[in-house]
Amino acid sequence: MIFLKRKRLIFWLFRAYLKKWGKTFLASFIFGLVIFLFIFLNRNFFLSKTPVIDNQSIGIAGIYSIRDLPNNLPDIIQSQVSRGLTKVSAKGEVVPDLAKSWEIKDDGKTFIFYLPTGIFFSDKKELDSRSINYNFENVVIERPAKQVIVFKLKDKYSPFLVTLANHKIFKKNYVGISNYKINDIETNGDFIRSIEITSITDKKTFKYIFYDTQDALKNAYVLGEVSSIIDINSLDYKQRVSLDTFKNTNVLKNINHNKIVTVFFNNSDPLLSDKKIRKALAYSLPDTFADGKRTHTPYRQEYWFNNSSDVYQKDLEYANLLLDQTDASKSGGLKVELKTLPQYSVLAKEIARYWKKIGIDTKIETVDAVPSLYQAFLGELPVLKDPDQYTLWHTGQRSNITNYKNLRIDKLLEDGRRTYKIEDRTKIYADFQKYLIDDMPAAFLFFPYTYTVFRK
Repeated sequence: MIFLKRKRLIFWLFRAYLKKWGKTFLASFIFGLVIFLFIFLNRNFFLSKTPVIDNQSIGIAGIYSIRDLPNNLPDIIQSQVSRGLTKVSAKGEVVPDLAKSWEIKDDGKTFIFYLPTGIFFSDKKELDSRSINYNFENVVIERPAKQVIVFKLKDKYSPFLVTLANHKIFKKNYVGISNYKINDIETNGDFIRSIEITSITDKKTFKYIFYDTQDALKNAYVLGEVSSIIDINSLDYKQRVSLDTFKNTNVLKNINHNKIVTVFFNNSDPLLSDKKIRKALAYSLPDTFADGKRTHTPYRQEYWFNNSSDVYQKDLEYANLLLDQTDASKSGGLKVELKTLPQYSVLAKEIARYWKKIGIDTKIETVDAVPSLYQAFLGELPVLKDPDQYTLWHTGQRSNITNYKNLRIDKLLEDGRRTYKIEDRTKIYADFQKYLIDDMPAAFLFFPYTYTVFRK
């Protein structure tokens, strides 16, 4: 009986509630339905006006220290978050970037840059000379006006314009001149674990995650830790499985013009100090390589200073003739020890087969870095944006790993650093390349192919 009374009470209350608020509920329901149908029928318009957060995780192989930020970062990150006063064109010519123009005075020791107005950092603050905080060794910086900055060098140095292209402009906390900003940096001790970059316009986010080795990088892609990986030397995964066979995977093939795979010869070695033997080794190598774009010079062919029309080609007959003219060949079979970086171990075996064709036996040893002692070394030659290769080949430079000595080359490299006219520099570096190749302190092989792997 009590249950029936409660049921009637609840029913009476519900009916009274509907009587009072029913019209309001009905009107709200109809209004909401109309709004929903309107948005649904015009969904393409509203979606186009709605910011889309498109997050990407990108894996890169390499070890980067937090102490050297931001100019030690890979080019892909630096170029995304800021710009330099100058930039280098595809033909190797220096052109304005943030700077409107510049003058070179005081016999090449003073650079005056004029800045435009209306250029802003990602924090909306305008660029002026006071916000450029470069700190170059042996360079005095003056700011005579808001839109003028002056660099006074101790000595003439023609690659300085390229130096400014390589050093992007950043304020405190890595604030650069771009629509993107560095949002977060995750570290592991002194080393960078990841960097997150966010667009200030559409909130699109890129997270770059760093891995010690290319094997670890590939593994991260397979496990789904990253959506793409860049600048890997091969698509080989564990047990000779190729990454391009994975489902929903796309692959882009690129040419890395920032380095040349090179066989360096120790010019102070008793055997390889003989130029004829070095040239014989170089002339025995093929004119094409499967792993990269062939080059016989230490420069890109497209550059204004690269006269590569008379470079050497494979010639086994000439290689044997050169060897016959040496004293070492008369004492019996020749042997060369070739040390190689791990990523080029297969290539080292291929090179050994070609050297065998001219009667030279090769012992191969894999090393993790540039060896302090070696006879021949298969590694990488850095290709700079300026033709200056003073630190690589000049006598006495610690980074001259071949122990190469040539007074004519030294003079050309010194003159190249002190010369600003493009016509004069063209002649200097064309001569430098010609005499360097004739001496053959190293055999230049190819610009390596690299791959970008990403999910569809």
